[in-house]
Amino acid sequence: MRQIPVDTSAAIVMVAKTPQPKVKDRRTGEIAMDIESGAKLMTVDVMFAANEEVEILSITVPEPGISGELAMGTPVALTGLVARPWENDFNGQKRHGIAFRAVAVTSLANVNAAAGPKAA
Repeated sequence: MRQIPVDTSAAIVMVAKTPQPKVKDRRTGEIAMDIESGAKLMTVDVMFAANEEVEILSITVPEPGISGELAMGTPVALTGLVARPWENDFNGQKRHGIAFRAVAVTSLANVNAAAGPKAA
C-alpha cells in the first residue's frame, strides 16, 4: 500500500476530539487491532494548521502510541504521520479518500508549560 510521509514541522496540531477506540465493524462493535503489534487502534481527531489552512484530520494510532493527557485543545506532536490513499467499492458505488496514521501522538502541554512564558 502506498504511504506518503506528512511533514508536520511547520504545522500547529491540537486535539479536536479525545482519543476513541477505532471501530472495525459498526454492526458488531468490534474494535480494530494493529496487525503487527496486536495493540488496540485508537482514533484521535486533530486540528492541523499549516500554510494558512486549517483542517480536522482523524489520525489512527496504536493505543501504546498515545502519551500524555489528550484533552480537547491540547497541543500535540505527531510521530511518523503518513497519508494512505484508499478506494473501495461499496454496493456498486466507488468510494475513495485519504487515511492518516501515526506511530505516536504525544501531548506537548507539559513541554510548553515547562518552557515558561515567552519574552515579548
